[in-house]
Amino acid sequence: MEEQNSGRNRWLHIRLNKEEFNQIDKNFKASACRKRSDFVRRNLLRKPIVMKYRNESLDKLLQELIQLRTELNFMGNNFNQSVKKLHTLFEISDLRVWVMAFDSDRDRYFSLVDEIKKHIENLAQKWLQS
Repeated sequence: MEEQNSGRNRWLHIRLNKEEFNQIDKNFKASACRKRSDFVRRNLLRKPIVMKYRNESLDKLLQELIQLRTELNFMGNNFNQSVKKLHTLFEISDLRVWVMAFDSDRDRYFSLVDEIKKHIENLAQKWLQS
């Protein structure tokens, strides 16, 4: 919940050197405060400040899962394009060419899905060990 600004009509000006400002800015960015003024006010009034906590292993897991999702999206798009191509075919010879191309694509898709499954299993094992 954000504090209301009603009644705040007094200004406090301070001067900082670059290192001081950088330290305050670094601490502000590590906090859960939305505004720098709120962070500084809480510090000056000695009110509690909630700091963010980042779980690096969870961040790495999330990054790898995002990559896997991107690969799956590409595979889905390619599959959809193949099916659309199938619906536009009129001759048997075109259908034979499409079936041959689809067979090779299908094999590639299944191998990628197997690879993704193995990757997810490895990530799950790493996650459970930590």
